[in-house]
Amino acid sequence: MAWNLNSDRPIYAQILEIIQMRIVSGIYRPGERIPSVRELAAEAGVNPNTMQKALSELERSGLVMAVRTSGRVVTEDMEMIRQTKTALAREQVREFIDRMKRLGFNKEEVVELLEQEGEHE
Repeated sequence: MAWNLNSDRPIYAQILEIIQMRIVSGIYRPGERIPSVRELAAEAGVNPNTMQKALSELERSGLVMAVRTSGRVVTEDMEMIRQTKTALAREQVREFIDRMKRLGFNKEEVVELLEQEGEHE
């Protein structure tokens, strides 16, 4: 999953979302150590302080925990991971619906398009 950071929103917020996506999609598995601040900062091409801010926010949420000798690990709380996944999905749906409304589609037309696309899979 590429970092694809842009100036539309705060960088730390985008990093936070990318790491959340990596957790809910299983790239970083429950109980697994995640890369260090420096490793992630180098990978993303950002200042380590920015990465630290995002990781601290993930710690506050409980999705990631600091372990004294191991760095940071992903929570093993599957319910928290599921809730995070649902919250991220809802945000994606809201953004999609907003874009479709700006294109002039109503709810029924959006549902119809989704059903048509679902038939092609």
